[in-house]
Amino acid sequence: MKYRYNEIALNDMKMEPVSPPLVGPSTTTTINHPKGCLLNKNKATLSPRNSRVNQARELWDRLFDEAYRSDVRIHTDDDAVIYAHANILGLVSPVFRSMFKKSRSKQQISIHGVPAEAVRIFIRFLYSSCYEESQMEEHILSLLVLSHAFVVPQLKRECEHQLEHKLLNLDNVVDVFQLSILCDAPRLSIICQRFVLMCYKAAASSAGWKAMRSSNPNLEKKLIECVKFEDHRRKENVRKLTERKVYLQLYEAMEALVHICKDGCGTVGPQDKVVKEDQKPCKYVACKGLESLMRHFGGCKLKVPGGCHHCKRMWQLLELHSRICADSNVCKVPLCRKFKQRIAKENKKKKYRDNEMKWKILVRKIMRTKSITGAPYFTLASSSV
Repeated sequence: MKYRYNEIALNDMKMEPVSPPLVGPSTTTTINHPKGCLLNKNKATLSPRNSRVNQARELWDRLFDEAYRSDVRIHTDDDAVIYAHANILGLVSPVFRSMFKKSRSKQQISIHGVPAEAVRIFIRFLYSSCYEESQMEEHILSLLVLSHAFVVPQLKRECEHQLEHKLLNLDNVVDVFQLSILCDAPRLSIICQRFVLMCYKAAASSAGWKAMRSSNPNLEKKLIECVKFEDHRRKENVRKLTERKVYLQLYEAMEALVHICKDGCGTVGPQDKVVKEDQKPCKYVACKGLESLMRHFGGCKLKVPGGCHHCKRMWQLLELHSRICADSNVCKVPLCRKFKQRIAKENKKKKYRDNEMKWKILVRKIMRTKSITGAPYFTLASSSV
């Protein structure tokens, strides 16, 4: 009857009992923010949060620090003992929950292999989802292992974030790389691998690398293979860029050659046009060099191919143009039609087929380097290759 009276009194006063705050990650404002709460050094103030959430954090920290009605003793290295509550540990970590279900006695748990202070920080995080920055920096690797072993994804994400953006350096990159593989952190392992590739010489001389060499030689072998592959890929990219520049220069030379022979430029131009001395600056970069080469070609006494290396270059440019030119009947570039006729005769002879194939490959690469649009003199003559 007394219970019934209290219930009726509450209904009459229209009062609703305040529910206690939830435990673990749900007590924080991490519903919209996946990282843990960062405590200041004085521990009295928190990052700006809702006042009720801050009060709840302080209560959970106090419950852990004072170990009020704790029912679990956690034994760590150095014979240290940490007191905790089985309900809270089991609610936050499925591994603890499974341990408590299988064990008849919930009184004792042993966590070895990591410093006792790291275990204390880990258990405290299970209560309030908070940590101190200095403690995180000191025990970041141990906390990563504990969060993975006891399946605490919130702490694991926080450790990965801190390592990716702040705490990764040459001294620990090899250790973090090995742990990221063991702790199933693929993003962190990729970041560590890229870090090693960028600073291979410094990383290879670190203490972590020497320890990896003795404990995990297969991983060292894979890293060295990745370094070699990355070096080869970098050299290949440089080679392709250099090759592309050469093809682009040849393309620009073909444009400049058509421009000079059609419109005239500088002191060189077609016979039916008078070249003006006060012309505007030419938009073709290759015009200046090609103009001097054509003047030399017109006045050189050793025009035969092989007699003068400047003239040989001019012969090659003229032949390259003839292979790209779409219509030699209207083209004003010198010797374009004659080169076309000579190429047609050489195609019938087997001994010139290898040389013809090289020319076709060169033309295809030049045309692919930069598409030539709006000029009727150019077409991909080797499209059938």
